[in-house]
Amino acid sequence: MDYLRRLQMERPVLYFIVLLVGFWVALQLVLFIARVVLGPFGLPGWAPLALVLVVAVVVARRQNR
Repeated sequence: MDYLRRLQMERPVLYFIVLLVGFWVALQLVLFIARVVLGPFGLPGWAPLALVLVVAVVVARRQNR
């Protein structure tokens, strides 16, 4: 954690690039897992994205309480 804070102060552009790449990889991994879980049910291609978004909204709402 200390390394990331130092990187944010010393090289903010590199920090935000690393942050965006990390979020992109995490989103792709979550979508892949959702596709694997929902695949056998024969749902449309947008179903994994909808599931991930619904879970994200539920988690955000619970944290807001």
